Amino acid sequence: MSHVEDELTSQPECWTRVAADAAGHGGALPAPGERVAIVGCGTSYFMAQAAAALREGAGQGETDAFAASEFPHGRSYDRVLALTRSGTTTEVLDVLDRLKGRTRTTAVTADPDTPVMSAADDVVVLDYADERSVVQTRFATTALTLLRAHLGLHTDAVVADARTALSQPLPEGLVDCTQFTFLGRGWTVGLANEAGLKMREASLSWTEAYPAMEYRHGPISITTQGTATWMLGRAPEGLADQVRATGGLWVDGGLDPLAELVRAQRLAVAVAAARGLDPDQPRHLTRSVILTP
Repeated sequence: MSHVEDELTSQPECWTRVAADAAGHGGALPAPGERVAIVGCGTSYFMAQAAAALREGAGQGETDAFAASEFPHGRSYDRVLALTRSGTTTEVLDVLDRLKGRTRTTAVTADPDTPVMSAADDVVVLDYADERSVVQTRFATTALTLLRAHLGLHTDAVVADARTALSQPLPEGLVDCTQFTFLGRGWTVGLANEAGLKMREASLSWTEAYPAMEYRHGPISITTQGTATWMLGRAPEGLADQVRATGGLWVDGGLDPLAELVRAQRLAVAVAAARGLDPDQPRHLTRSVILTP
């Protein structure tokens, strides 16, 4: 079993643990009414997109998400929350360094022996969700579960759906598809972006991701026999029939959207295996991007 496959199967246990611990981390996480920015790189950026939409949708306060390299230092925030599995990513550390003494910062990380521990004002360490793999799975979803629980949006049903996502077979014919499109709405747009990234990283697949309503505005033109369109969350009315009419495979995400992401992670590993690829050795990638001065 690959590292990434072993790690993705442990997600229900990680989510259960972090949800139970969430109240104890409350002082380090954004308070209701704070104006917040969430930053990250790669997978962590897409989790930031999902978390920002969830928080603002829950009426907790204006919340933005940025790739760390694109953080707008001219804007004012009450708190900046950084998601960083490694705690060493150059762009994230640069943001935290520039904000020190000006804006309250929090980091959620997996490694307590890294520079982020002193770079942020508050730190939440999820070391039990750390990973050996380059391709992120359980740390990202555990960090998002922490934020969902902090907002009161996590339930035991989410964990049950994750177990279902791990036990049920993938839709017939899905692994054989040549192109994959992931769609989301609201907070699940970030999850769709992440599902596409997992497929690219682990299996070198041609993937795209869009807000669901945008799919009709051009992207559906590539949908045909041998392609798959996967909806994370509730689909807009009529879209499933429209995709099926093209000859493409429609995948209806009936589980909690975070559990659907687990299914997409499984697909990435399955496609990699079918193509003779090692998902633990993604092409051109390292576990953390550390830039030399």
